[in-house]
Amino acid sequence: MTTTPPEYLEDAAPAWQGTPEQVLPRGADRATLVGRIWDPRSGGPSPVVVRDGELWDISATFPTISDLCETEDPAAAARNAPGERIATVADALRNTPPESRTSDLPWLLSPIDLQAVKAAGVTFAASLIERVIEERAGGDADAAAAIRNELVALVGTDLAGVVPGSADAARMKDHMVRQGTWSQYLEVGIGPDAEVFTKAQVLSTVGPATDVGVLAASHWNNPEPEVALLVQSTGRIVGATLANDVNLRDIEGRSALLLGRAKDNNASAAVGPFLRLFDPGFGLDDVRTLKVALTVHGVDGFELNAVSDMSAISRDPRALVDQLIGDHHSYPDGALLMLGTMFAPIDDRDAPGGGFTHKRGDIVRISSPELGLLANRVSHSEECEPWTFGARALMRNLASRGLL
Repeated sequence: MTTTPPEYLEDAAPAWQGTPEQVLPRGADRATLVGRIWDPRSGGPSPVVVRDGELWDISATFPTISDLCETEDPAAAARNAPGERIATVADALRNTPPESRTSDLPWLLSPIDLQAVKAAGVTFAASLIERVIEERAGGDADAAAAIRNELVALVGTDLAGVVPGSADAARMKDHMVRQGTWSQYLEVGIGPDAEVFTKAQVLSTVGPATDVGVLAASHWNNPEPEVALLVQSTGRIVGATLANDVNLRDIEGRSALLLGRAKDNNASAAVGPFLRLFDPGFGLDDVRTLKVALTVHGVDGFELNAVSDMSAISRDPRALVDQLIGDHHSYPDGALLMLGTMFAPIDDRDAPGGGFTHKRGDIVRISSPELGLLANRVSHSEECEPWTFGARALMRNLASRGLL
């Protein structure tokens, strides 16, 4: 991990959500980008494809993103789908932040709809160490620094070279069990079975340029910038996007059985800005080499910058998808799988040794040249826009539009 912001983000946008040039990936004219907008005319969401900086509504052909992504060649289907120009990316982006939204113009939503929202945990050595620290600290941020020093002295950086499920991993486990230092997080980090959990409910994720939530009761939390894969019901990987798997470290640290409380709350999963569908110019091998940048700008003047490299992941993305879906588990509408993060901030924000935690108003920007920019503002989950548009509302809306 480095602390130098990427060159393409050096010029800060005047609007916190970023400019269209930042939100769209480099070479957007060559990428197959799809997403969703809220269309005030129909009172519901519509799938859109990005063409020359404009959003084209393709709902007449593909009522949902799930319908599009279940086709034989989703990228070709998106490029060839007839549609209606509904807005420019710039206009929709400008109208998306809740405080500036005009109800008679479209705004951007999370680019997924009926897909299950799943996440893989502790897939990078750096974040693995931090999960063990949370467990040992019992959710107490003040105790983390001393425990971190103890763990680093014990395992050093050896974990980065351990292949999960390998004979070396088994020997390390035996050694640490004898020492009394084994952890349930080490089990999923270097053991044969990955941690794959439900991050959020179907249709509950938030998109770019809106608020992302942490519980008001949490006092030790952080963003988790991740690459996420779009997976068909067949298990085929058909696209990728960015995600923020918001984590409440104090709550999960008290008990791993509180994972649902720590992870699945109102507005606690951000996805976007668009899905980049796999085509001849972008595929899984490109995902394996992505670099993902994170910046946090606080209203208190605090700034944090970091860059992580997907090549450091301990389990290959294909292997994680194989643990998600197969003969053991079906997802008939497809799934989005967040691949985990190597980012676990330890920078002191307030008191020395206190580490990092969010404050209301933080601007979180997660970016990659190949996937664009996902910008969100931190608020309390209790104060974010409530999730009210679920599966029943979607079905009723599509039926009223004659799209079912």
